[in-house]
Amino acid sequence: MRTMIQLLLLLLVLFGPALVRADDDEGGGEEADPPEVAIGERLFLETRFSQFFQAHSGGDANAVLAQGDPVMDALQTIVGPIPGPFAGGGMNCRACHLVDDAKDIPRGGNRSYADFARRSPIPEREDGRSVTPRNSPPLVNSALARGIPFFLHFDGEFPSTAGLAEGTLTGRNFGWLPSEHAQAVAHIASVIRGDDGTGALAAGAGGSYRRVLAGTDPTIPKDFRLPRRFRVDVDRAGDEQILRAVSRLIAAYVDSLEFENSSPYDRFLETNGLPTEPREFESPVDYVKRLKFVLGEHGDPEMVTDADGAFQLHRQPFVFGETELAGLRIFLDRTRGNCVACHPPPHFTDFRHNTGVAQEDYDAVHAAGSFAALAIPGVAARRADPDAFLPATPLHPAALEPFRSVPAADAPERTDLGVWNLLLNPDYPKRAYQHHLERMVCVSQGPLGRCRRLPDALLSASIGLFKTPGLRDLGHSQPYLHTGSKDTLEDVVRFYVTVSGLGRTAQLRNGAPELSAMHISESDVAPLAAFLRALNEDYE
Repeated sequence: MRTMIQLLLLLLVLFGPALVRADDDEGGGEEADPPEVAIGERLFLETRFSQFFQAHSGGDANAVLAQGDPVMDALQTIVGPIPGPFAGGGMNCRACHLVDDAKDIPRGGNRSYADFARRSPIPEREDGRSVTPRNSPPLVNSALARGIPFFLHFDGEFPSTAGLAEGTLTGRNFGWLPSEHAQAVAHIASVIRGDDGTGALAAGAGGSYRRVLAGTDPTIPKDFRLPRRFRVDVDRAGDEQILRAVSRLIAAYVDSLEFENSSPYDRFLETNGLPTEPREFESPVDYVKRLKFVLGEHGDPEMVTDADGAFQLHRQPFVFGETELAGLRIFLDRTRGNCVACHPPPHFTDFRHNTGVAQEDYDAVHAAGSFAALAIPGVAARRADPDAFLPATPLHPAALEPFRSVPAADAPERTDLGVWNLLLNPDYPKRAYQHHLERMVCVSQGPLGRCRRLPDALLSASIGLFKTPGLRDLGHSQPYLHTGSKDTLEDVVRFYVTVSGLGRTAQLRNGAPELSAMHISESDVAPLAAFLRALNEDYE
């Protein structure tokens, strides 16, 4: 009897967690997402929040549109349009942040919550805009905790994931003009209140939004029964309260999106007993030093071959060999590649820098040296005429936003200056937000103690400053850079060969100081690109 009990206990230790998970989701598969994540995904896919739906639904929250928004008919790619997975409806978050939606569409494929376009298409309105000024970044790993102030969007416009969701739902991406903010809020609330639970997204997901968001009906399946902190009574809540509740749920979904770190690079570290992440309280800089030292001490590391694994979603072998290792060594070398200065592992981003992309984008249209000569107003000029220089907002809906635009040959005043548009902008007055932007600008220039904090000096230091993107799973997020101007990883590395030279010869306006320490050449392109491909993983 004692032997039998011991055997049962051993089985429970070995298989108990799996048995519990299998029982929980009643299918023996993966453990179900928390309810707030599941409902957040439903809202992420919702197409009725768009201005197009509001304009064509006749006030019926459950209307089936006779025709969808034309922008949804196709996905734009670098090789031409392909059929859109959400054709027939209005804009939703997923249209710019795809996963497996185009997996089986010819010339499509998987995405890590990015799209295929150089700059994401948006619904056409009276302002004449048809694309966003920037490439759509992947959302996976976007909400990782970091040791610096938290910002989202390439220019740091949003200090929280919920703020990003709220701004997107009521903004130009969903078809709303800056003057229509109140209208957008009222419409989103009306869809939530009016939803009758008969739509495809509601099927098997708890029913109507009123029922699900209230969270009190005991017949709601447990996988969709929201915790109290996410609940809202839509009949008693105001429109703004409903918008905030919706945005918090979308944020819970986005915050859950993280890579598993299952790439060939990660397998290489594990195989050779190399450190995979910082120790507790270890800074990214110290972790990189330790990784580089241990790697240097490892005389003959074991390589990863396709016998160690296989990709299901990437067309490449699952390998980390001599070429990838050479690329890693260049990447970590502060006197050669210096890539690690802006892309420290394990997340491969420090979330801030000006790498000269804005200058290249502008000069490609107006000739070399044009960006350096471009007249950019100071603090006083911006404040005197915000409509002429700053981004459009509900407070200044008619603003021309020339410095958050795509460069054009017939409009030399248009370019994209990144953080410059938000720093010291009176339409973004929160003191903590501006303080955090100021800190990001200062850190991007070098040691904080040397930062020049006079307003015009800060503003000048913010020109062309954008968030540094992560490098994981780049195979599912091309084209690259915030302009979407690079089609391959080799193109990206060659870009850094060029701009690092410009940085060393003082030809890069407000360029990141780290660029001057890069000393890479054409011979480094292949190994660095191979290393970057070794950061791919299957994400679905």
